Amino acid sequence: MRLGIGIELITIGWMVIEATVALTTGILSRSVSLEGFGIDSIIELIAGGILLWRLLVEQRGGSEERVELAERRASWVTALGLFALAVYIVIDSGWTFLKQIHPESSWWGLGLALAAAIIMPLLWQGKLRVARRIGSAALKADAACSVTCAYMSLALLVGLLLNRLLGWWWADPLAGLALVYFIVREGREAWHEARTGEACSCCSDEDDDC
Repeated sequence: MRLGIGIELITIGWMVIEATVALTTGILSRSVSLEGFGIDSIIELIAGGILLWRLLVEQRGGSEERVELAERRASWVTALGLFALAVYIVIDSGWTFLKQIHPESSWWGLGLALAAAIIMPLLWQGKLRVARRIGSAALKADAACSVTCAYMSLALLVGLLLNRLLGWWWADPLAGLALVYFIVREGREAWHEARTGEACSCCSDEDDDC
């Protein structure tokens, strides 16, 4: 249980860095993909805080009934936030395409995307091992969501690289639209958990690791 709490603290710390850098850089460079990535990081930060609280209550032998009720409420907020984010990215990307707004290239954005592509798979493996040891379905589902974040960072990295190296301005809003797929997927999982109260993996049903 201590390992689970420790790795969740690391995740929350990284999400704070991720959200701060992505939003600041995205706003300054007018990058749709970075802004979307940053807002998603804030939503994941909130979800990670709820999971950390749940693990702390379990460690102290507290009542899980109150925690599960709060967790379901948080799942509703998370789901609605993710769906709203998906709509925002679609509208913002469409506006960028229509007005042909050229986002500025950013080394900070590229560094963040590369770091996330390396860190998130490591967090996924760590969470999965701990989840199996303590039998935590919530932590196992959170581990699977770290994979989704890794895919998002790769999509972000490709879009930023194409804009930086080749000057393809349209690659940035296109990368933003690619993020929508993963954001909606996360939103559906949170919606499922809010309705049923059961933690659900972000991976497909065919993935045995999830």
